[in-house]
Amino acid sequence: MIRIMSLLTLALLSATALGQSRQIPASDTEGPVLLINATIHPVTAEPLESGWMAFENGRITLIGRGDRPSIDGAEIIDLEGRHVYPGLVAADSILGLVETGMAEVTHDHDEQGSFTPEARAVVALNPDSDLIPVTRASGILTALVVPDGGRLPGQAAVIHLDGWDWEDLAVTPSAAIVIEWPSMDRPSFGTRASDDGKAATKQLDTLNDYLDEAEAYLAACDADNTLTPDSRAESLRPALAGEQPVLIKASTAGQIATAVAWAKMRGLDPIILGGEEADEVASLLVEEDVPVIVRGVHRYPRSRSRNPDEPHALPARLRDKGVRFCIAPRDRPAHLRNLPHHAATAVANGLTPKEGLRAITIDAAEIIGVGETLGSLEPGKSATFIVTTGDPLQIRTEVEQAWIDGRPIDLSTRHTQLRDKYRRKYAEG
Repeated sequence: MIRIMSLLTLALLSATALGQSRQIPASDTEGPVLLINATIHPVTAEPLESGWMAFENGRITLIGRGDRPSIDGAEIIDLEGRHVYPGLVAADSILGLVETGMAEVTHDHDEQGSFTPEARAVVALNPDSDLIPVTRASGILTALVVPDGGRLPGQAAVIHLDGWDWEDLAVTPSAAIVIEWPSMDRPSFGTRASDDGKAATKQLDTLNDYLDEAEAYLAACDADNTLTPDSRAESLRPALAGEQPVLIKASTAGQIATAVAWAKMRGLDPIILGGEEADEVASLLVEEDVPVIVRGVHRYPRSRSRNPDEPHALPARLRDKGVRFCIAPRDRPAHLRNLPHHAATAVANGLTPKEGLRAITIDAAEIIGVGETLGSLEPGKSATFIVTTGDPLQIRTEVEQAWIDGRPIDLSTRHTQLRDKYRRKYAEG
């Protein structure tokens, strides 16, 4: 028994160790940098052929086409006809919170208890996760990290995919309060609809009671500064004041409709995560200006009676009905890199290529609250971008270079290291 326990412990430790990236985070560049001889894709404007882009101190300073500007002391990088795009934005992930499903010691996405609003996903991040280099090698440089578990599992964070610690990674340490919405309109397998409805009502009552108590406590603290602050109530203060969005996980039409009505009644600012039937309540979403993060288009329809391509065409249906949306991957956590393929599938099913690109860049950035600095290439914005051989939605396109806040990023991964190892083996015979 002792030997078995020792082997199990060794296996867990090995799984954790294998999840530690050996890459060194990027260093700041010194002085201005000028990229030339490239096609620049600002996303918010038409592409600039024979274009150039300058950046300094992590910010884009100039962008244009034709004759390049003269910038004193600038490092000039000739991209030889490559394409420059803003870094892709994954608007849903558990990146850095889970390394492998087979080793529970690498799971930091699910806190104990149903109500843990004080739990901050950002402080649990593993900056050395081996999944981070794999993800950014596909062009994804920014991600929303969303905790799981419980009715109110905590606070989501927006991160960059490079840094020594969570402080380096954090763009918005507390981007939204996450709420797991109860099932409102479909009974679970083996239960009667009436039973399921009662359970959902009870869950919603519990959620309302919790928020009512938090509001009352915050009001008491404001009236009497001698009261000891409560971390859980304080963590809800921005959301309850409408200053921070609430990210509500809801998929069915009934869930989405009740979640939006509830949030507006309480004066909250909702974002829907999931949205599989969001097109069925599009008029409500448009009227209340509630955006939807479409969580993956590579999935089955919700029932056998629906068209097989229904999930693929959901983004196009939302566009046609005027709903603000972006596309997030459904693959968590190891296959976050498939984000461009989800957007490409949506393009093959009704979106234009420009709309597909926007859905994983500027539209995603705006919905998760970082659109003023990320998601497009414009003077004043972060120099967070990728250099590619072509359209990032095309499967044969390669991401050759990446920069985050003006820092050049190492795009090697465990995958590329193994590739190079065995290329060398067979080259040597």
